[in-house]
Amino acid sequence: MNVRISARILIELMSIYNMYEKRKKYSFLPRGLTQKPIGNFAITVFVVTILMCFMPSAKFPQRKIDKIQTIVLDAGHGGEDAGAPGIKGSREFLEKDITLDLSLRLGKLIEEKMPDVKVLYTRKTDKSVKLWERPNFANRNEADLFISIHCNANNNPKAHGSETYFMGLHVNEGNLDVAKRENAVITYEADYKENDRYGGFDPNSPESHIIFSLVQNAYMNQSLRLSSYVEAKTGKISQIRSRGVKQAGFLVLWKTSMPSILIETGFITNPEDRKFLASDEGKNTIAKGIYEAIEDYKAFVEKS
Repeated sequence: MNVRISARILIELMSIYNMYEKRKKYSFLPRGLTQKPIGNFAITVFVVTILMCFMPSAKFPQRKIDKIQTIVLDAGHGGEDAGAPGIKGSREFLEKDITLDLSLRLGKLIEEKMPDVKVLYTRKTDKSVKLWERPNFANRNEADLFISIHCNANNNPKAHGSETYFMGLHVNEGNLDVAKRENAVITYEADYKENDRYGGFDPNSPESHIIFSLVQNAYMNQSLRLSSYVEAKTGKISQIRSRGVKQAGFLVLWKTSMPSILIETGFITNPEDRKFLASDEGKNTIAKGIYEAIEDYKAFVEKS
């Protein structure tokens, strides 16, 4: 393990350690997901360093992608996993419904305006899809882009705005909070602890999140570019303000063998964001912004 990786581990460990010392709570964790105390810091450093040596790599043989021919759209959550509720205790505004509607609208735009591009969906109905199956579906179909669509949530209803993520270092507590909530959906899978596709990832463990955020994706630069296009395009035309491009460790992006991003389209827990996300105008506007980002990215790739 080189010095740069070791330094990154220590940075992440210090960040998580400080956060737990302050005893801050995560929001919207499914099925009563708990936080384990980080315990002795020195022991944690040792354990994480050892585990990093055995952590399955996210790197695949890198394909040269010089043409965008297949795009996989991933509507977050679904079926038993409703995602975040817009209003606590209500089933009127559910993340799984908004993400599906947005994915279908975006897919229709791509199909209409890019007849040379095949659009595939991880789900087109309200059904459960295991987290590992989503990137696996994209890999099997040799997709050139993987776009996972979500809605953000927070206990503070004033939190608002869109964010687009690519795989990488958590950087700050907010990014970790989002990743932890999205990754926790594996608890809907009865066998997730025994499933080697998750590399022993434990959503309750701070160490797992630290290790996981250090995993590198071979298409990081391309994913960053697409993420930037999404926030730039949607930020110009949407009523939901852009919070920018961010990095975090998401299971759904971990084993993709193509540029991959996760879009948090807005905070479903914020009244203004929720109203826009729930409206036809809002969903059409967001889909249009993402489409234009794909269009610009496609032009860049095929021109290079």
